[in-house]
Amino acid sequence: MKNSDISDLSPLIIALDTTDLSEARRLAGEVRESVDIVKVGLQLFSGSGSWAVEALKDDGFEVFLDIKMNDIPNTVANACRVFCQYEPFMLTVHATGGQEMMRAAGRAVKEECSRSGLRKPILIGVTVLTSMDLLALEKIGVTAPIEEQVIRLARLAVDSGMDGLVTSPLETLPVRRAVGDNIVLVTPGVRIAPIGTDDQRRVATPRDAMDSGADFLVVGRPLYNADDPPAVAAGILKDILTR
Repeated sequence: MKNSDISDLSPLIIALDTTDLSEARRLAGEVRESVDIVKVGLQLFSGSGSWAVEALKDDGFEVFLDIKMNDIPNTVANACRVFCQYEPFMLTVHATGGQEMMRAAGRAVKEECSRSGLRKPILIGVTVLTSMDLLALEKIGVTAPIEEQVIRLARLAVDSGMDGLVTSPLETLPVRRAVGDNIVLVTPGVRIAPIGTDDQRRVATPRDAMDSGADFLVVGRPLYNADDPPAVAAGILKDILTR
């Protein structure tokens, strides 16, 4: 079920794609008027570990811990128990890890948070990375159209107990139709018009993504490569909140 707390938070998430914690805190601080949640991904977590989560929480942010776990069920379950200690707002696992792995993650999170009295993170299943296109999928043996593969993984994740999903903006609308309104949808690959894709392949504007049913938008380089990140963040937020 969708967490009722999300309505109180800005839908704009900044992706802190750096290994330098001081730089990450500076970037987050620049846009704090428009952003309540920051994304700590593999890059920042590899550089600073749990210190990154704790420091950003101390700065007043909620943390989207985007580690994208994908391993055998027992390993992922044990990792989830550790990550629960940091009390992230959201935590990701790869849907391609399979139903047993996702169910093990869900059980571990529920048990650990209940045992320790911790806030339960929103557990998010990652479908198909926004950096992948049809050719990239074909090279790993996936011959179905991208949208079909995304929806297949989305349904599997929901059936496996995930609270939410990561989907590219191009698949947000069909995924929303497939899983209903009670699943949290997090959409990366958001670009500011005129769209530049960087290493992303399946992108859209913030307004398009929200109109398609996204709850949260993850924006990185278009924010911190901007000449005026606070103004750009405020502009994105104004646009999506007045749609």
